[in-house]
Amino acid sequence: MTDTQKQIPDREVTTAIDPDRCIGCGLCIPVCPKQTLAIEGGKAVVQGATSLNCDHCAAACPLEAIRVAAVDPLLMQFHTFAADTGWLPHGRFDTAALVNLMGSRRSCRNYSDSPVDRTLLEDLVKAGITAPSGSNCQPWTFTILADRQAVNRLGRRVGEFFRKTNRMAENRWLRTALKWIGKPELDVYFRLHYPTVKMGLAAWDSGERDLLFHGATAVIVVSADDDASCPGEDALLATGNMLLAAHAMGLGTCLIGFVIAAMRRDRAIVRMLGIPDHETPHAVIALGWPCETYRRVAGRRPVVIRYAD
Repeated sequence: MTDTQKQIPDREVTTAIDPDRCIGCGLCIPVCPKQTLAIEGGKAVVQGATSLNCDHCAAACPLEAIRVAAVDPLLMQFHTFAADTGWLPHGRFDTAALVNLMGSRRSCRNYSDSPVDRTLLEDLVKAGITAPSGSNCQPWTFTILADRQAVNRLGRRVGEFFRKTNRMAENRWLRTALKWIGKPELDVYFRLHYPTVKMGLAAWDSGERDLLFHGATAVIVVSADDDASCPGEDALLATGNMLLAAHAMGLGTCLIGFVIAAMRRDRAIVRMLGIPDHETPHAVIALGWPCETYRRVAGRRPVVIRYAD
């Protein structure tokens, strides 16, 4: 995959219809969210001036008479497995198997030293982008740290941020003053996170243990273009897909919230990874070959469910 600057796509119509193949069945019309297509003279034609380029019309066409040029067909071609590109109808998948996959995915904090092949990492990204996105913007980008050396560089830079933060948090007068002027964040950090971060930094310095990435041999940073309609949601939906796909591929994963917290407060960390200023990271996934085995899925706390009138 090339590291190109991602821009929010325009709404230019890239749909083309082969009149020799089209039988005028009309199946493409109701699935088009922009009313880009119509039936004229017994054939489907392009009539709208804008398109989401969502490819719904082509996916609905029984005779492959429609092509959306904005769509890259290579993104459904994987290195490590062959994807079935036939549509799975509603209700045709084993719900119990799906729930078992979702429940079996756990945050992994023990990894082997074996590297993850780049082709597998790229397949993981392709699985991620099957997620929905607001107005089909697909604003996500993925920055891959493919080896332990790159992961360690990021870890050292994040560690520098938290060393500075800890020094500030140790200043009781500073915490109190900020709290009095309506900025309690440093005081909250000191009470909730300071001891854990201090322990983690000491373990990192001594070479005892990596409590940030847990020894993962790869990291993927999921970002999104700020101009999207809902970039954070889009990035996290893709992230969820990747976590499930990684488990199916045999990989362990863990979301690293401390790195996102550092990136939000120190843009230099983001720039260090080559992520441009018009993108914001929303998730950091540590991943690798797991050294963990479980007997059953883990339980969950009671959930609040409401019905609104």
